[in-house]
Amino acid sequence: MEVGKNQQPRHGGLKVSALALGCMGYGKSREIEDRAEMITLIRQAVERGGDFFDTAAVYGPWTNEEMVGEALAPLRDQVKIATKFGWNIDQRTGDHLGGVSSRPDQIRRAVEGSLRRLKIETIDLLYQHRVDPEVPMEDVAGTVKELIQQGKVRYFGLSEAGVNSIRRAHAVHPVTALQSEYSLWTREPETEIIPTLEELGIGPVPFSPLGRGFLTGKIDVNTTFKSNYLRGNISRFAPEAHKANQALVDLLRRAGERLRAIPAQIALAWLLARKPWIVPLFGTCKLERLEENLGAINVDLGAEDLSEIESVAGAIKVEGDRYPPEHMKRTGL
Repeated sequence: MEVGKNQQPRHGGLKVSALALGCMGYGKSREIEDRAEMITLIRQAVERGGDFFDTAAVYGPWTNEEMVGEALAPLRDQVKIATKFGWNIDQRTGDHLGGVSSRPDQIRRAVEGSLRRLKIETIDLLYQHRVDPEVPMEDVAGTVKELIQQGKVRYFGLSEAGVNSIRRAHAVHPVTALQSEYSLWTREPETEIIPTLEELGIGPVPFSPLGRGFLTGKIDVNTTFKSNYLRGNISRFAPEAHKANQALVDLLRRAGERLRAIPAQIALAWLLARKPWIVPLFGTCKLERLEENLGAINVDLGAEDLSEIESVAGAIKVEGDRYPPEHMKRTGL
């Protein structure tokens, strides 16, 4: 199975594979037990045609960037690497100090650290991980613009930003991509975000396109999560919400039976069919799941399929929030 490279360039000409691999779940502790296995998985994704990989300074912190850098070092000319700045991290120790920080000096130090850990000379796509309400967006975009002029960054992106922040950043330097949570059970971006991106020529990179695993159909009412897992603190996964939200999985499963595809493939294919320049960003730690998700490229959702999904999904009220309250405070600014 290969990843089709059918995504059209948006601002600045960045062209990537139709699906991106999010590496957040790899090596998030200081001691990485699965390091060799995850490096192999990343390289196998490249073998199958993937060329767009996503990490961030805060993942670990730092251990994830180091591992991604090691994995992709021998394949650098075949891939695009995206990373992020914006959380308040002690640049000497790597300790996460809580909250966000996009002060210009912090951005510059973060970029130097990311370049070193990723073992690269230029970051292909640099995202602001979360908007910092204490720093004017014009200062953030201006700093990234300087880094682009210096050759340390190629393209500028935002993550979980609202329309106002997108427009303010874009007025200083073209924004190439925006990460937002977007899937069949998180459709809020369709109201303002997606139309704004289309107007400005910015590429959407939806994260959690499988609803943090819920839309795969492999999570049931008896599934438990480790205490430190985000899903365990999200009300959408609570037993009382599961019954209502299961209707989306049932819808994906029915479509998959007709098209000989699994629910995850239908969920990804639905996003790919929304716009030709949407690049879903999924994560997995297993080769089997990697190959399944890449198989979404070959799922052809016809007009009738899309109409049915739209009709049924539109009548389903998703129960629960997509983040705990403290996380929601950092989104849509």
